[in-house]
Amino acid sequence: MQPIPRLYFITAAVFALLGMIWGIVMSATMDHTLSPAHGHLNLIGFVMIAVFGTYYALVPKATEGRLAVIHYGLTVLTVIVMVPGIVLAINENGEILAKLGSVLAVLTMLIFLYVVVRNRSD
Repeated sequence: MQPIPRLYFITAAVFALLGMIWGIVMSATMDHTLSPAHGHLNLIGFVMIAVFGTYYALVPKATEGRLAVIHYGLTVLTVIVMVPGIVLAINENGEILAKLGSVLAVLTMLIFLYVVVRNRSD
């Protein structure tokens, strides 16, 4: 497997593991207050990153240049900003990070759309 898809998959697996552990903690404590943040960790941190990694694995041409690496960094930053931002918002400590994370998530998807359109098969 090429290095870039492998990086996406390793990161997705790490975020999935963190999400699973967090889910077990929520279950054990019977406190599901932060389940929206947990859900976003799983959805963006695992599912979205794994989907991106799958695309890059299937279309190696898309990994040429720096955009795939920039896309990776922005996607990881999205998770790192959004998930704690949702925690802060739920705990009524401000919504700015959650909002910023949402904007970053849209940007990561716009980049993905651009990559897919740019690398269409002929």
